[in-house]
Amino acid sequence: MHPILLKIGDITIHTYGFFVAMGFLAGILLANSEAKRLGVDHEKVMDLCFYILIAAIVGSRLFYVAINYELFLSNPLDVFKIWSGGLVFYGGFIAAFFTAFIYLKINKMPVWLTGDIAAPSLAIGHFLGRLGCFSAGCCFGKECDLPWAVTFTNPETLAPIGIPLHPTQLYSSISNLIIFFFLWFFRKRTKFHGQLFWIYVLLYGATRSFIEIFRGDFRGNPVFDLLSVSQAIGISMSV
Repeated sequence: MHPILLKIGDITIHTYGFFVAMGFLAGILLANSEAKRLGVDHEKVMDLCFYILIAAIVGSRLFYVAINYELFLSNPLDVFKIWSGGLVFYGGFIAAFFTAFIYLKINKMPVWLTGDIAAPSLAIGHFLGRLGCFSAGCCFGKECDLPWAVTFTNPETLAPIGIPLHPTQLYSSISNLIIFFFLWFFRKRTKFHGQLFWIYVLLYGATRSFIEIFRGDFRGNPVFDLLSVSQAIGISMSV
């Protein structure tokens, strides 16, 4: 696809970084709006978003490096080049979850109600982030001959060049958009605090586990010689 969105002189804007940034921005704006609607201190929610942003980036990158450490042995400084691709959602989610939990407890804020505020933001942010993955070529799918298969041709892509592949990045992006619309419709119909958050966890875990079947990139050492790490986490989330 198009790993580089814009280049002005020595300044390069990567498409991946642009979409990830747009995902965070959309999520933050949505969380601010929902916090106001639900009567939660939106200024503290904005502060929380900052800490979550840092935790999510660090956690998702560390998880990616841990799974794909061989890629960084020859040039360890590439670990810091997050703008060109290489973030694992689960790593960011776990880091952000514990960061948020600690912040909410310290500030005596409602944990599960805040989780409900975060759920639609996570889904819409991930929808945009996966478009970045598609642009960079990371998280690519297995070879296939389906009518909607995509073939990457840009030499800077992270995907294999010239081979029709499952567009797993788009599968994930579309599934997150569907999850977002479901959560948005259901958000005023919840019966208890935390319900929307756990619905998100269930739906994301189930869809992610299914999409993992079609992934063609290295998925880390299999769990029980059967499941990828992400599949194992996804199944755990959905049950």
